[in-house]
Amino acid sequence: MNKSIKEAMLSALGQFASVNNQDHEAFSQILVDVFSAEKAYLDKVASLDAAFDDHSLFEPLRELFFDLLLINFFNEDVRKLEEDYLDSPEWEKIEEKTIDRGTEILNLLLYLQECQDEEIEPELSDFLREFLLVDEDEFQDEHRIYEEVIANQILVESSLKEVARVSSTLAEDSELKELFYPMIGFFRDPDPADEDFNEFIKYSENPDFDSAVYALLISFNNQN
Repeated sequence: MNKSIKEAMLSALGQFASVNNQDHEAFSQILVDVFSAEKAYLDKVASLDAAFDDHSLFEPLRELFFDLLLINFFNEDVRKLEEDYLDSPEWEKIEEKTIDRGTEILNLLLYLQECQDEEIEPELSDFLREFLLVDEDEFQDEHRIYEEVIANQILVESSLKEVARVSSTLAEDSELKELFYPMIGFFRDPDPADEDFNEFIKYSENPDFDSAVYALLISFNNQN
């Protein structure tokens, strides 16, 4: 299992459990075993789902951890396969089977890896325009998905209270409604002090999930 992904996963899980005042040690080990197993990718996905089925308290993290499993596959498992595996019919079938899985956090994690490779600091405008290419005609799906983020980039200069207020006004069917607050929060402050992290939790409408996402991003960014 990739070290950065392991630390990010454990940070998110620990934060989620802390807000809910629940023990997470046993579930943590189960997930580490799932990620580390010498199995085909879809078998790992099945094991991940079985783990969450058996630990329903952590259900809100299922798709977030699916993203981590996919990143781990890219970083660790692919190197053991044929060089052009990601262009193969087999991988195409896997993508079709899992097309509805995961969250937009996957894009952000891939971006953070790219920032590390290029030795640059993550910035929201760079993420939107240089990584997602939301201004390009052929990437209008990304523009639609990130429309509220594009329109509210100024929030990275605002207070968490204002970020939370705007987040609460997003339409229920917005694809980024659930992720808007932690995503903006991260770009606003990618390495918060404890008191700032606690303030983030204070203004959250969904504190266990939001703080888990934020903790994941902070850890992943600092590990890379």
